[in-house]
Amino acid sequence: MAGFCLPALVLVFLSLSYRFGPDYFSLPFVEQSLTLLAVDRSVMAASLMLLALLFLTFGYIRLRIRLLSPLHGLMKQLSLIDPFASVYRPVSGEGHQTLEVLASSVNALLAQVYQQKERSKTTLEAIAEAVILTDLNANVLYMNSRAAILLNVDVDSAEGQTLAGLIKAGEQLNQAVFESIANGGSAPSVTSVKMLLGSWRILERSISNVFNHQGAIVGTVLVLRDITEQELLKFKLQKRANFDGITGLLNRQAFDEQLEGFVSTSSNIAMCYLDLEQFKLINDSCGHGAGDRMLSLVAKAIQSLLTDNELLARLGGDEFGIVIRNRSAVSVVKLLKQIIVNVGKQVLVDDDCSYRVGVSVGVAFNHGAVVDAQELLKDADIACIAAKAKGANQIHIYDDKNKELNYQRNAPKWAVRIAKAIEENELLLYYQPIRGLGRSGLRQRMEILLRIQEPCGRILPPAQFIAAAERFKLMPDIDKEVIRKTFFWLSLHPHLWADHCISINLSGNSLGADGMLEYIATQQHIFDIPSQCICFEITETTAIQNRQRGLEMLKQLRKLGFSFALDDFGSGLASYGYLRELPVDYVKIDGCFVKNLAVNAKDYAIVKSIQDVCRVMGIETVAEFVENQETIERLQILGINYAQGYAIGRPQPLAHYSKLVEERQIQRA
Repeated sequence: MAGFCLPALVLVFLSLSYRFGPDYFSLPFVEQSLTLLAVDRSVMAASLMLLALLFLTFGYIRLRIRLLSPLHGLMKQLSLIDPFASVYRPVSGEGHQTLEVLASSVNALLAQVYQQKERSKTTLEAIAEAVILTDLNANVLYMNSRAAILLNVDVDSAEGQTLAGLIKAGEQLNQAVFESIANGGSAPSVTSVKMLLGSWRILERSISNVFNHQGAIVGTVLVLRDITEQELLKFKLQKRANFDGITGLLNRQAFDEQLEGFVSTSSNIAMCYLDLEQFKLINDSCGHGAGDRMLSLVAKAIQSLLTDNELLARLGGDEFGIVIRNRSAVSVVKLLKQIIVNVGKQVLVDDDCSYRVGVSVGVAFNHGAVVDAQELLKDADIACIAAKAKGANQIHIYDDKNKELNYQRNAPKWAVRIAKAIEENELLLYYQPIRGLGRSGLRQRMEILLRIQEPCGRILPPAQFIAAAERFKLMPDIDKEVIRKTFFWLSLHPHLWADHCISINLSGNSLGADGMLEYIATQQHIFDIPSQCICFEITETTAIQNRQRGLEMLKQLRKLGFSFALDDFGSGLASYGYLRELPVDYVKIDGCFVKNLAVNAKDYAIVKSIQDVCRVMGIETVAEFVENQETIERLQILGINYAQGYAIGRPQPLAHYSKLVEERQIQRA
């Protein structure tokens, strides 16, 4: 108040001085004035207070008009702002420059919020998944159109409702939201759920917590994706991958995957390999559709006799596998016999024709505590081959002491070993001499034999790898390598050309094979050897099985000057009939008739008949498996031209033959 009084007094004093002049303020007047002032102090104070009040009132009115009213209007506009409104309305700051700047900043911020909101909304609407935004109580704040379609609800009516109240199956969604909030994690929780939404659907559910600027959870984002079709497709693909489409049984891949686990629960295991007989007849006569129907009938017939202790699968083609556990050998055989009978009862009718199939069964039992299921399956497969050799509907149990079965079992390994031997030049040529009897010794004859040498130097016998090579169609490659090596060796010894003839075996796969004739002609041209030094041997069985294509090849090779021998003669069913057709120079009599010739009158008579027929036809004969001098004498009496066997000479490396010839020439000199 003092601040206002002093200026007022000054103003009064100046006003009086101006009106009455300086003399007015002479001392007597001052004293008089002060006296008057002292008397009217209360009046002056009231005046001054009234003046100050008027000043403050004026300032307040001015402040209200210029600042407070515009600020109040701006605050009212700000309070009416709805961040979720669909329409953006800018605020006004008219009346004050500062408020206009503030309103402009607020409008820019609102524009960004609205733009961001529209972008988010457009993005959420464009997403193929259902998106739902909830608060802490699982109340729906927002859902996109995809969510409304998936849940079959109205978007407008959905907002504000809980998920449990929105859909019948929403309780589990409510619970999932609460669990996500309780966990408080920032990473989304993803899982698959099955929900009844009109029909049963499989949904992929993802829940993420929403945090505010202070890090507190304010709600969740729930994303639902309908994966029903994908899951059904996955199931179909998985079923197709694990189950055979024709029989509904496990396929080979699934069988192998389940095998180890199935046998691990028992040490008493029987592995069975089943191969249908006469099934190819159905495919060839009625088509593969009929064959598929028969496979389905067979599968059902087998499955009807099995329990949970047996595992059945279709291994491929017309082959089935059964693993039997916790049964004795007698019980296993009894079950397999029932299966054979049951399969035989299945009848397929097609075009008024009825078809049945048989089944051959191979069985392998484990003999130790540790079960190698895959090895047992191999053994059962080999045993099945032996069962087929007995005839249809036979059962054969694998015996690891059976050499022939062991050869079959090791055939795949031998096939790999043969391929490696060819590639690394490990095939060795041996020879066995063929001696002329009587006047037939004008040319020194020998048969080329094949051996494989291991890296350690051990020579492997031919019995195993030849059978494996025939089974896996490797004989053409072996025959080509033998021909090349023989031609090369003969080209290095031209002094043998005049009086030697070397026999080379041709397998059934090579006889008439594409390119074999051209290969032989090319090798002869490369090494430039006389064709009369080479005689190709083919077995009687091979010649019969490949009569048409083999006959043409023999004729072409004969034009090149090569001679031919028919090996193992007499073992076929129609030997003499085919002998008239085949252009052969020599007949090698099967050793089964020769080795007991000296003591068996029937064998003697058979060999004599062969010799008589061949002599009339102008064909020379060779007796195999000659093992003693008494047999040689009997052969000479019969007039057999040549003899081959241990009594004549054992197989020796071909590389040693040239030294042997040189030694004989020195002895003769």
